[in-house]
Amino acid sequence: MYKVGSCLRGRAVPLSGTLRWRPPSSSTEFHLPAGALYQKTSPRHLPTDIPEMPPCSFKPEEYKGMSKERMMEIRRKNCNPMIMKVTSYKKPVFVHQGHMQWLWDVDGKRYLDLFAGVATVSVGHCHPRVTEAALQQLKRLWHTTNIYVYPPLHEYCEKLASHLPDPLKVVYLTNSGSEANELAMLMARLHTGNFDIITLRGSYHGGSPQTLGLTSNAAYKYPIAGASGCTNTMCPDVFRGPWGGSHCRDSPVQTIRDCGCAQGHCMANEQYIGQLKDTFATSVPSRIAAFFGEPIQGVGGAVQYPKNYLKEAYTLVRERGGVCIADEVQTGFGRTGTHFWGFQGHDVIPDMVTMAKGIGNGFPMGAVVTTPEIAVSFAKGVHFNTFGGNPMACAVASSVLDTIKEDGTQQISLNVGTYLMTELAKLRDKYEIIGDVRGKGLQIGVEMVKDKASRDPLPPEHVSEIFEDLKDMGVLIGKGGIFGQTFRVKPPMCITMEDADFFLAVFEKSVHNFMERR
Repeated sequence: MYKVGSCLRGRAVPLSGTLRWRPPSSSTEFHLPAGALYQKTSPRHLPTDIPEMPPCSFKPEEYKGMSKERMMEIRRKNCNPMIMKVTSYKKPVFVHQGHMQWLWDVDGKRYLDLFAGVATVSVGHCHPRVTEAALQQLKRLWHTTNIYVYPPLHEYCEKLASHLPDPLKVVYLTNSGSEANELAMLMARLHTGNFDIITLRGSYHGGSPQTLGLTSNAAYKYPIAGASGCTNTMCPDVFRGPWGGSHCRDSPVQTIRDCGCAQGHCMANEQYIGQLKDTFATSVPSRIAAFFGEPIQGVGGAVQYPKNYLKEAYTLVRERGGVCIADEVQTGFGRTGTHFWGFQGHDVIPDMVTMAKGIGNGFPMGAVVTTPEIAVSFAKGVHFNTFGGNPMACAVASSVLDTIKEDGTQQISLNVGTYLMTELAKLRDKYEIIGDVRGKGLQIGVEMVKDKASRDPLPPEHVSEIFEDLKDMGVLIGKGGIFGQTFRVKPPMCITMEDADFFLAVFEKSVHNFMERR
């Protein structure tokens, strides 16, 4: 049931006569008597109203495919059974079509997509410019092997390398982030002559057999012998970890935790670096191969580290013969707003950068970019990838880089993301169950808790209630964190301030509804 006041955000309306009204995501128009109910207001101050979805002129095709029941039958019978476990909603979303920040289901309902296929759709669903580049290449050449010399491969490698600082100039193209990280593991071990690799607890670096050793989250583990030589050290999480403070993070929003640190000094960072030193002293040999780190943890729940943590960690790793690897699968391509790559916000230059997801706006692709020195040491054997450098993938990825620049998506990430976080922080201060708001640009986490004093995670079934409510009102976001307690907001980097206001209104209403039921 829609309440008429929901469509009147920020506009004056008549107090007599007849008012024309169309509910969100509907093509049906109602003629309703105007009156005192309809007044200029904001849904964030009236959470009992259903917010109005921003307009969209794009018209999706009418769906004429198989029934939802038949799709679910096939999903249960013929698809990887694990996807039934990861189906996020009690009432699944049956996606039919996408355009920029919008998705439509098979019934024609429209959703604001703030998860972007897990931070993958970088410039927008079916972006016209990228779509046209794909069509042109599709008509010219789908695939050939990279033992031949063809323009899209070389044009793209040069263009991608131009976006990275020296000496990161040698590109290896892959099909996914897991494959890129697994390749980086092999390269690090060959280059250093060492074996052990360190990652942070709560990290996610892939689901392939080797990268599962890097991934430090029990939900992704199997009861078999895992990839050897991978050690996890304490994640410097200044909200949930044992040490935190009120100005640790490079973010427009800090934690609710107090500290006595002077500006520019961080006791929490010292403690977490101390934990890393303990790992060196107790859990790995004196010489190591590599340290993997996401500039901001993705699946871990947009966890941010103290400002100087990565800089000091890189120094310690290099002192022990290791190389430093930045996993930019979720933070790359301008998503953090201030920089094109997440590692740049930490004032470091890694020895290798791995990337995927946003690299192709959803087209399957990944890459490792490294130094000439490491590339030479990797030439001890033959490395060949059938689809790495596929002309279709290169044409799409090249268009993505052009579109990021032409559409100003990095600046959008900074402006809209900063606005979202500062407004979400106001909701954090208002509601006891919102424990933390964090991130940079459009890489945002909202951690839900039982209460702010304990910081204990809100139980999964309670998180799911809010999650389902958001979806029913037309907003799709993600979940993450070790306990599934963190909402992940990582939309296509084309969203608007109006979209942000709509999400904020829907999010507050969902939290308000949950609190009312308790």
